[in-house]
Order: sequence, then C-alpha cells, then structure tokens
Amino acid sequence: MEELVKMSSKGQLVVPREIREKENLGPRDRFVAIGVKNGVLFKRAKIQDVKIEFESLSKEIAQHFKEKQIKEEDIKEAVKWARQKRH
Repeated sequence: MEELVKMSSKGQLVVPREIREKENLGPRDRFVAIGVKNGVLFKRAKIQDVKIEFESLSKEIAQHFKEKQIKEEDIKEAVKWARQKRH
C-alpha cells in the first residue's frame, strides 16, 4: 500500500489514515528514522524496547570495560582528550 504524502514546512509527514488503521498507529507512537539509499525508513519503536536495548548495551559496555580494566578516570581523560582535539 503506497500513498504520496507531502512534508510540511516543519518537517512533519502525515501517515495516511488507511495505513494508520491497518497498522494500529496512534498519536503517542514513536518511530526510528533510518536513512536508506534514496530515502528514509520509519520503524515503530516501543519505548520499553528502547529502554531494554539501552540497558543491555550498557551492561555489555560495562563488562567490556571491566575485562579491559578501563577505569572511570580513563574515560574522563579520553573525553578530555577528544574535546581538546575538537577545538
């Protein structure tokens, strides 16, 4: 099902009613915008899913830091170094 839509001056797109109803989309739904060749793909994302993924990624990073014996001070120094390089 395809339908031509127009972007507003504020960058907003309207999802056609037929698609909203078929996919059960509502005004509080959130979407991830993914750049693809010649366009953008929007995928519905549930906040709970994002939270779970973030927590999982955080644990994975913490484990990696522990294995590599990276300390909080090392991270602070790396951020300081990166900020200096940026200017």
